[in-house]
This record gives sequence, C-alpha cells and structure tokens, in this order.
Amino acid sequence: MQVKQSAKWGVLALAAALSACSVLDGDRIDYKSAGKAPSLEVPPDLTQLSRDSRYIVPGSGTVTASSYAAGQTVSGVPTAAMAVGDVRVERNGNQRWLVVSRPADQLWGPVRDFWQENGFLLSMDQPSLGIMETDWAENRAKIPSDILRQTLGKIIDSVYSTAERDRFRTRLERNAQGNTEIFISHRGMVEVYSSAQKDQTVWQPRPTDPELEAEFLRRLMVRLGVPAEQARSLTASGATKATSRIASRDNSPIVVIDEGFDRAWRRVGLALDRTGFTVEDRDRSQGTYFVRYVAPNPDKDKPTGFFAKILNFGGGKDEKPEKYRIALKSEGQSTTVSVLTSAGAPETGLTAQRIVQVLAEDLK
Repeated sequence: MQVKQSAKWGVLALAAALSACSVLDGDRIDYKSAGKAPSLEVPPDLTQLSRDSRYIVPGSGTVTASSYAAGQTVSGVPTAAMAVGDVRVERNGNQRWLVVSRPADQLWGPVRDFWQENGFLLSMDQPSLGIMETDWAENRAKIPSDILRQTLGKIIDSVYSTAERDRFRTRLERNAQGNTEIFISHRGMVEVYSSAQKDQTVWQPRPTDPELEAEFLRRLMVRLGVPAEQARSLTASGATKATSRIASRDNSPIVVIDEGFDRAWRRVGLALDRTGFTVEDRDRSQGTYFVRYVAPNPDKDKPTGFFAKILNFGGGKDEKPEKYRIALKSEGQSTTVSVLTSAGAPETGLTAQRIVQVLAEDLK
C-alpha cells in the first residue's frame, strides 16, 4: 500500500508536465477501465426507437429497424449499403461526427465491440435511446516509462496510476436521409492537490478534449472499414468559430445559436453529452431533449475516493435529480435554446441560468 501511495504522488507531481504533451502523440492511447464489467445483454431490435415518432425527422417518414432489415429504402437511399465508402465525416468547427449509410441496429454491435477492444467497459448500453457510455478509465500510455518500470514490467506497473480519468459517450441517431449519425463525446476528470501540504487530493472536471473525440472517431472509422490514412485525413482539425451567445426572453435565459436547426440540434446534443447530462429521451420533430439535472450543493459533505467523488460531481447518489426539457426553436437563420420544466413551462430560476451557462460554454 505504501509503495502504491508513493508512486501515486510521484505520478501526480509529473501530471502538469505530461499534460503539455499531446495525448495523441504517436498514437499514445492505452486505456484501462477503472471498474468491473456490468452484465450487458444483447441489444434488442431498435424498432422501439420509433415509438411516438420521436426519432423521426419531419418529412422522412416512419423508419424502423425492421424496415432496414427487410432491405427497404428511405428517401431513395439504399439501406443495406455496407461498402467501405459508406462512412463519411461531417464537421462544424471543432465538432465532428460520422454519417454511415447503415441502419443503427447493424452498427450497435460493432460500436460496442470497438469500445471494448480499446480497453473500456460500458456503464450504459441503451439501444432504445441510441446511447452507450464507457465507464471511467485511465490512459496508461501517459504513465512515464522510466527505467524502474521498464525493468520490473508488470510487477511494478500495477502500483502506478495517472492523475486523469476519461469517459466517452456514443450516440447513434437517424437523419432525414435514412443514414445513421454517430457522435462521440468526451468527459474528463483530473486529480489535484487540495491542501498546501499536498497530502490530500480531490477529483475535479477538466476541459473536454476535441482531439480525443476526433481520434476515437478516426479509430471507429477504421473499425467500420475505412482505410487508416483516409480516416486520418478526414478527421483532421478544422477551424473553430464562436456562433452562440446568452440572451434573455420573457425573464428566462436562453442561448442563441447563429445556425439553422439541424446543425444546432447536433451541437446541443453533443454539448449535453460532453457536460454529463442524463438524456432520458429526445424528440427531434419537436426540438426537445428530455434531461435530468442535479444542481451542485457546495455545502454538502464531500465523499471520499475516486468513484464517490465522481458521483458527487454528478450530483451525488443521495441527491434527487430534477427533470427538465431543453427546447430548440428555429428562428430564421438562428436557433434558440431554452430550459423548460418537466411539464413544459419556462424555467426562470437559478437552475435555468446554470444550465444555460454550461451549454453556452461548450457551444462557444
């Protein structure tokens, strides 16, 4: 225990220096899950995604997994396309996502296998929502490869750990052309000293890493059949442009995005994924995300340990999450984003301001 604790502090002291290096330098990614695997069932047919027409884009008609399996077409697009060239990247600033000419039920298994092959366990696996999420994991490639570690190998490797944890959420959604859009979002935590004596640490959120998201999109493209070099060039960095701002309407805070509804819908979805909201449902035809949110409580006693602190970051296991609606409305060339109560009434309190601020920060 003493050896492991000493190694932990040593690695933590090096974290600042290591953070200056790109995590993608030389493809230095080697994730190891921090938890144990939950029991996962084989995903059912995704026809339940079309209940109440919530996952159908206006004008696209009713699309179900069964109709895909039967070889039908949607908007003139063959739904059985499995060629290498059926994967492409779309981009908006530093946000990227894949568009694949295959039905979601054919992609769910390969995407799940992809994360497991990359060293992750899944903490969420919900085909009915089109969402899967990894548990918290550490990138073992960021541990210094010193002489002691190289000499003793696996014997000493178990006492080392990094001061960072990452998790990734993958969301699959059908678009108006009958294709499947795949979004990957990153959340990170970092362990920092909480006392002047440097004898205690706490876990706190660290910024989203768009380059990590792009790297896993690239790897997923390769997993889906795209040549590695082509995938790398398609996911190269793009320019970032601020296109959103906070405003007020009828005494309620809103976010104004200077883009049309389709792009705004994708950007807000990614923002919700990145910032850790629990998305219970979504209705694209109505422009609504149904989410759960727990307001922070700075006076609450903080639990100890990594997973306890992660729970507290999400509101704490003893906190009761409140349900809200994130509503998007097209207004000419712009789209507004507002916070509604679970009943659909405008939310005007402090929680609405917090949610709007969180979304606006990610949408910059």
